[in-house]
Amino acid sequence: MAEVHPTFSASTVFARNAPVPLGNNMLRAVEAILDPAILTLSLWLVSIAIVGELRPPYLILAVIVFSITFPGTSRLQTSKKLLIFNVLYSWFWVALLLFFLGLATGYIAEFSNEALITWLWVAPLSQIGAQLALRSAAPYLLMLQGPPQRAIIVGMNEQGVALATRIHETRYSKIALSGFFDDRSQSRLYQTEHNSLLGRLRELPQFVKENRIQFIYLSLPMASQPRILHILDELKDTTASIYFVPDMFITDLIQGRSDSVCGTPVISVCESPFTGSNGIVKRASDIILSLIILTLISPLLLLIAAGIRLDSPGPIIFKQRRYGLDGEEILVYKFRSMRVCEDGDTIRQAEKGDSRITRIGAFLRKNSLDELPQFVNVLQGRMSIVGPRPHAVAHNEIYRNLIKGYMIRHKVKPGITGWAQVNGYRGETRTLEKMQARIDHDLDYLRNWSLRLDLHIILKTVMLVLKDRAAY
Repeated sequence: MAEVHPTFSASTVFARNAPVPLGNNMLRAVEAILDPAILTLSLWLVSIAIVGELRPPYLILAVIVFSITFPGTSRLQTSKKLLIFNVLYSWFWVALLLFFLGLATGYIAEFSNEALITWLWVAPLSQIGAQLALRSAAPYLLMLQGPPQRAIIVGMNEQGVALATRIHETRYSKIALSGFFDDRSQSRLYQTEHNSLLGRLRELPQFVKENRIQFIYLSLPMASQPRILHILDELKDTTASIYFVPDMFITDLIQGRSDSVCGTPVISVCESPFTGSNGIVKRASDIILSLIILTLISPLLLLIAAGIRLDSPGPIIFKQRRYGLDGEEILVYKFRSMRVCEDGDTIRQAEKGDSRITRIGAFLRKNSLDELPQFVNVLQGRMSIVGPRPHAVAHNEIYRNLIKGYMIRHKVKPGITGWAQVNGYRGETRTLEKMQARIDHDLDYLRNWSLRLDLHIILKTVMLVLKDRAAY
């Protein structure tokens, strides 16, 4: 088994732009326009320098580049190392997409090879330089916005103190946190070194008006609904922006967001990330990538099929029952790698040196080639290229009773590869703790899905298959 190492959350590697304002509206506007503008401007300059003029094809390409990269990603809060990685990684996929679009349309012939090659390295270097320059300019941009915006937190509890800590640790924030309001005694309050208790809840409205407070964060338990409604009613006489910091299942929300049902406001607590346009993007990317991959590997598929037929008696393709989207049973295809085809109520996981594995099966499993037929499952709509790996039906029935939230992973289609697999949880899971960790990664993927995360997982899977030996 491959050694399992601690990993970052998907939200750490691919952080989303926070929709709640930090008072740095000018910085956010600059970040939104910076990357698209730099990519477009660098293309224009390269075109003029090498071609001698700005021809129509370059103008059209500039519009396409701006469209697919706007708004730019917020990178001010990341380390320089992660900034460089994110820029290079994002540019790799943008350039790859443009290359395939150019080939598919034949439009690539309209461009100078020298200009395109030059732009390929000038663009990301310009992005990195611009992002580093923005970090130097950020304090001055914040000064142009005037004095900091004052904020208070209602509720000196665990999540309130955690929010205060995050505000103080966040760079380039225009929020000046004044302190807390709470009715409880000092002995029941969470202690923090950053801010002190300013008063009781009845003093809150007057304090807000007298001190021109602009942001109020309500960090009260959900059970305190009457008190929350009373506070909101009292604050209607102010112009402060008010945000609610929920205490329930903060880390367990799956695609949590506000929505409405027939005009009635609701909050999503557990939802599939593939609703609306996200579902269209996910399905389209699955179809396009599967068609490309199957076309490229078709000779390899024929060779493997012939090898299985010659190596041992039995079918070439092994069809396994698995749970798919919404827990519905599906058939998943694999190249047969064993002498027996287990798919009953009791299934023994493959082990190192397993006598059931055929000679060619050992090679296929070692190199993850036995799962290549699952690209057909993707085209059928049963699976996705990236998603939680499907477990045997028998294993599902065991672990759904042992691991809390196990079945939530079935809110999306199972995948050929997944966030858990590229983080060390691939192959046999001998202990409940390792299965728990695998499920935690699956749910982390659901919370933080993006097309960029999918592409990252695909690329990392290819790299791991070349060196990892966790499957057998």
